[in-house]
Amino acid sequence: MQRISIDHRTKPALRHPEKAGRPDNPIQRKPDWIRVRAPNSPVYQETRALMRDHKLVTVCEEAACPNIGECWSQRHATMMIMGEICTRACAFCNVTTGMPNALDADEPARVADAVAKLGLRHVVITSVDRDDLADGGAAHFAATIAAVRVASPATTIEILTPDFLRKPGALEIVVAARPDVFNHNIETVPRLYPSIRPGARYYQSVRLLDDVKRLDPAIFTKSGLMLGLGEEKMEVAQVMDDFRIADVDFLTLGQYLQPTPKHAAIARFVTPDEFADYAAVARAKGFLQVSATPLTRSSYHADSDFAALRAARERRLGLLTAETV
Repeated sequence: MQRISIDHRTKPALRHPEKAGRPDNPIQRKPDWIRVRAPNSPVYQETRALMRDHKLVTVCEEAACPNIGECWSQRHATMMIMGEICTRACAFCNVTTGMPNALDADEPARVADAVAKLGLRHVVITSVDRDDLADGGAAHFAATIAAVRVASPATTIEILTPDFLRKPGALEIVVAARPDVFNHNIETVPRLYPSIRPGARYYQSVRLLDDVKRLDPAIFTKSGLMLGLGEEKMEVAQVMDDFRIADVDFLTLGQYLQPTPKHAAIARFVTPDEFADYAAVARAKGFLQVSATPLTRSSYHADSDFAALRAARERRLGLLTAETV
């Protein structure tokens, strides 16, 4: 077992020009409960080669996810469409900030072909923020969903979208493509938005999730937070309540890990027992599915979690039906 930082990307040294002038926040030593294995399995290498052959970007690499070794060794890669440059500059995120390139019209077909070749039962497709586009990239999401449906009809599709802030009609385009799961991460509590997620608006994000259910109640909705940024327990509980009002089905909670000294500092490492307590509170509030561990990320174990999510809905519907008979 090794403590490592995984980053297989070949990128210019300056990924975050907007952060270059900021004072350094020293990166803290990780506690024993945050550990990952070095990626060395043949399947990991095969997955990586397939991503390169198809000229695909993955959030696994761009966000320096600690679970990349485990997930890619199971052929689970989270595709990141619309390029690798984001128009936002969130204080927690390792994705490059700048002006993105034009959309690649062939990308949806390449994503679909990779999904088919990987034999995925469930795929997660995310993107950078594309504030430069009139629809925020909604049509590109819809085209990618449609392409996967054709290439791999049995694969269930989970999307992790931006907030489509000030992009009227964008959400409707994506929902009409009927993904199985619509994920949009809140990331942190409202009080911390000005410093952690300054380009976003908390209530816009909650409203987005609520609108998905209004447009198509059959689509599962999902959202998550990073813990360890200075949030208070009561603030996390309030976010859970806001989610339940919006009928969010699936909650993820994971530990924030600081990518570089220029990113937001870790306020503290939340213990596994605290994550378990949060999970118990969330289940009591009525979420169909909860994943809360230090290494939980939006797409971590997404395939098995989706199966559990669908089964939980069926059980709940069965109970409601029984109560009305």
